[in-house]
Amino acid sequence: MMASSYNAKEDGHVTVPGGGTIQNKKPDNTAFKQQRLPAWQPILTAGTVLPAFFVIGLIFIPIGIGLYVTSNNIKEFEIDYTGTDMSSPCFNCSQSFSWNSTRPCTCALPFSLEQPFESNVFMYYGLSNFYQNHRRYVKSRDDSQLNGDTTSLMNPSKECEPYARNEKMPIAPCGAIANSMFNDTLDLYYIDPNGTRIQIPLMKKGIAWWTDKHVKFRNPGGNPNLTSAFQGTTKPINWRKPVYELDTDAENNGFINEDFIVWMRTAALPTFRKLYRIIQKKNNMTPTLPRGNYTLEVTYNYPVRSFEGRKRVILSTISWMGGKNPFLGIAYITVGSVCFFLGVVLLIIHHKYGSRNNTADIPN
Repeated sequence: MMASSYNAKEDGHVTVPGGGTIQNKKPDNTAFKQQRLPAWQPILTAGTVLPAFFVIGLIFIPIGIGLYVTSNNIKEFEIDYTGTDMSSPCFNCSQSFSWNSTRPCTCALPFSLEQPFESNVFMYYGLSNFYQNHRRYVKSRDDSQLNGDTTSLMNPSKECEPYARNEKMPIAPCGAIANSMFNDTLDLYYIDPNGTRIQIPLMKKGIAWWTDKHVKFRNPGGNPNLTSAFQGTTKPINWRKPVYELDTDAENNGFINEDFIVWMRTAALPTFRKLYRIIQKKNNMTPTLPRGNYTLEVTYNYPVRSFEGRKRVILSTISWMGGKNPFLGIAYITVGSVCFFLGVVLLIIHHKYGSRNNTADIPN
């Protein structure tokens, strides 16, 4: 049996006996498809690797030290007011309170600051063992409704189920995130040497992101009368009052309430903190929070026993790099130290064995 021959054309087709053609699977004869493009491959030698290790070490270590010192200069004070211990002033509130409680429970926690807080002080509330990053929890919201869309206001998204409707009325705002909004009330008092209680003014505006406040969250219809704008809706199940009564200030009420906006930005980890208030510095002569005795008064509205969580208040100053976080400085110092150490080890190995390898190929 004779072998049949065929002719390949430049257009990618092959001629077979009988006059027919078939598609050729061979890639085109181009520099890209035939892998003939010019390439560059670094040749790692002691002359290039060793300086790189030393340069990285000499750059990273000072940066890490600077970041670590800056983080340590940030003053931070934390108060746990969960009330799990019987000695805690909030113990009775934590044991008796639930979402269905009609009377709020209050407790006062005395504490003292050993050092004054000089610059603006940021007041955070913190929660532990609260998984805001759960997939169904994160999706349980209606962004169109939060953006003021009247259609979504009356017909919430299915993602909000089972918190989309209550007694056949649409919930505003709908979803599990809004339903579990943090609602403890925190007040701070300074006790002067004479024993007089002085309330510390807390700023409740300016705590949310600008894009959230002015872009993502809007009240429906542009109606300044929020009672009529939200007519036909009902409050979330765990809320004590509707969304249009969150604040008496019209610029901080409804969907644009900044406490609500801050809560709606979910946290990535189960232990987190969210900005609650800002204590602004009055003048350069006196510290924002002087050293001395204080009292934190808590209206205990948010139960955490059901998920074994904890609640805390954090008072903190900030720097150019943000809040207190020593991890970044430690990471820079660690990477720089490892690179410098490897550079020294490789330098010793190269100095000890490099000349031997070079002379091995030289004939006597």
